[in-house]
Amino acid sequence: MPNKMLIDATHPEETRVVVLRGNRVEEFDFETAQRKQLRGNIYLAKVTRVEPSLQAAFVDYGGNRHGFLAFSEIHPDYYQIPVADRQALIDADARAARDEDDEAEARGRRGSGRDRRPRPMRARNRGESVQGDAPAHDEAAAENAQENAQDAAGDAPFEAAPESAAPGGDAPTADVPFEAAPAPIGESANPPVAGEVASTYEPAQPTYEQAYAPPYAETNGTAGASQEAAASEPQDASAVSEPGAPAEDGQPVAAAEPDGNGHGDEEEEIVDTVGGADAMEEVMERAPRYRRQYKIQEVIKRRQVMLVQVVKEERGTKGAALTTYLSLAGRYCVLMPNTARGGGISRKITSSEDRKKLREIAEELEVPEGMGVILRTAGAARTKAEVKRDFEYLLRLWEQVRDLTLKSTAPTLVYEEGSLAKRSIRDLYAKDIDEIVVAGEQGYKDAKEFMRMLMPSHAKNVKQYRDAQPIFTRYGIESQLDAMFSPTVQLKSGGYIVLNQTEALVSIDVNSGRSTREHHIEDTALKTNCEAAEEVARQLRLRDLAGLIVIDFIDMDEKRNNRTVERRLKDALRNDRARIQVGRISHFGLLEMSRQRIRTSVLESSTEKCPHCGGSGHMRSVSSVALQLLRSIEETLLKGATHNLVVRTRPEIALYALNHKRAHLRALEDRFKIAITIDADAEVGGQTGFAIERGEQVHTPEQARALLAQSETAPAIVEEEEPEVAEEIGEETEADGSEGAEAPETESAEADAVQAEGETGREAGRRRRRRRRRGRGR
Repeated sequence: MPNKMLIDATHPEETRVVVLRGNRVEEFDFETAQRKQLRGNIYLAKVTRVEPSLQAAFVDYGGNRHGFLAFSEIHPDYYQIPVADRQALIDADARAARDEDDEAEARGRRGSGRDRRPRPMRARNRGESVQGDAPAHDEAAAENAQENAQDAAGDAPFEAAPESAAPGGDAPTADVPFEAAPAPIGESANPPVAGEVASTYEPAQPTYEQAYAPPYAETNGTAGASQEAAASEPQDASAVSEPGAPAEDGQPVAAAEPDGNGHGDEEEEIVDTVGGADAMEEVMERAPRYRRQYKIQEVIKRRQVMLVQVVKEERGTKGAALTTYLSLAGRYCVLMPNTARGGGISRKITSSEDRKKLREIAEELEVPEGMGVILRTAGAARTKAEVKRDFEYLLRLWEQVRDLTLKSTAPTLVYEEGSLAKRSIRDLYAKDIDEIVVAGEQGYKDAKEFMRMLMPSHAKNVKQYRDAQPIFTRYGIESQLDAMFSPTVQLKSGGYIVLNQTEALVSIDVNSGRSTREHHIEDTALKTNCEAAEEVARQLRLRDLAGLIVIDFIDMDEKRNNRTVERRLKDALRNDRARIQVGRISHFGLLEMSRQRIRTSVLESSTEKCPHCGGSGHMRSVSSVALQLLRSIEETLLKGATHNLVVRTRPEIALYALNHKRAHLRALEDRFKIAITIDADAEVGGQTGFAIERGEQVHTPEQARALLAQSETAPAIVEEEEPEVAEEIGEETEADGSEGAEAPETESAEADAVQAEGETGREAGRRRRRRRRRGRGR
């Protein structure tokens, strides 16, 4: 069956887009009028607070919350320093960018004949330093470690940056065909708003209430304002399988000798990078340049106006992550208006012929001074005229942004990324998609017009859907979309996976279920795991699950089977738009990976917390809530029993309390001399399940304290007098068989003797009780 892109724009409040491969949904995206995407938008913003402890600024750009702007994401043109010093910074960055371009080209020429052994081993064989040729996963680990340090301690990037955390300059990666480190621009390319308010700084002390939980403090492995703003390009396709990848004979090449359990220490540290097909990911990564001589509080002032771009969406209580290094994405090019780098090639393009062709095209483009351009992967198979037309369109778009910026007052939106239909055509449309079917008159016109402007020869592939039956129902898509709200996904083999999204991570459990077709348990586990790996990659795209992801595969005995599952997962993740880092399967059967957050997940944007359980998925039992209700009533009365109490709770809890705990309620009323009313209210929700309210006042505070003191006069612990048990003093023999019959006469004689000897009445009573007890025992 032909591959299709379906766009449902029937309702203006919501637009949905799917990509069908046959009858199977492979890509899904949607946008509502209430929650539009912010990522990629450009705003004229104003600095509201400079935070020295975080080495960052909070910026008012017009969103729901103030955005987070890290110091490393601020262009030097915005620094409030002398012009000569500012120009020196710009020149230094430009020189570093040129050096990196030269190194990238040299690495691209050397990389075509590289062997498949891990680079640290190769470096040692050549007698070189391993540190100078660090693998890509080591660089990623260093960057993540640096971000975690910033999250935990709030240190400035330039203050806490070890040498190993700055791979862009001294330790370039041999696998990267084109290293990314665009230099800042000159004054001419910067929006003229950069220095408008150089003297408007007021040293007002920010309050704690103005701050929110810092948006960079995520532990999912993909967060961090610096990393998100850089929008780094992943490693090329060949670099994905290099560390520990299987050789031609099918056996993995380990970076270190395995231990007795068959798992080497080096193996568990390997992290491969895949995916990253999103338009923003085509922008090359800027190597961090730590300016140790400056701090943010010295060069950035409150109320300063900046042109910023959103690189990470708002989420929960966290504001959007921002950058001042702007980029405009087209179909074949990405224009960087304030990054002086000239022409560059996307690192996803690994073919030497394609790179040479695009290099020639890039040299023919008339890139203005102070700007940069990146040729995207989609332009590899296009002509010079098509690439040039797309580049000229981006230049016109930037001129419109500049003109609107000059006429605007901060905070305001000066560039919107575009509707979902336009973004989908730009990013998802590929040569293997035969047609684009659009439902909705206005949506069809917009898609047709955008395709004519972007790719005129493909405009005929955009068709309007006119059937009375809804488009997604017609193609059997609604059932597949509804399944995304279920945590369980069935596999064809009979197994299933369970996806649970928590605050810290996403856990995925793989189970064999009814999969019993194979003849050996190892074969069953391998087949189920491979099928689950492909389905996990698909579900991550559809649901847009991001952050730290842990997959619990079925345990397998053979190590080569683990490598097979890893390769299957990486192959399925290659075309993902998000940047993904994938680890290896541990001896516990767990695989850790991190996925970049591009947009809000389907569950977060389409669901609300349950009013009863608060989103936990569990509710306390009726008896447990009823007992907690009684404890809360008593605690409230102990604080001050001046008013009658009205308790609102769910009907089942009210019935339980009135039927099973009425005596306890009456005791509380008598003790504090108040009335307690239990009202059944089905609308009461939350974890507690009840609400205690004050009624009519019946006591003054003095009277309430007196009642409380009176109730406390009784001893807190009452000890009951235990009856004493007399010990048998006389010796008993087995020959004394008539003891049971003579016991009453003996007891009577003892009683007479006690009375004759003048024992007190209390002692006599105690003796009689012992006798009665002894008689009953016999």
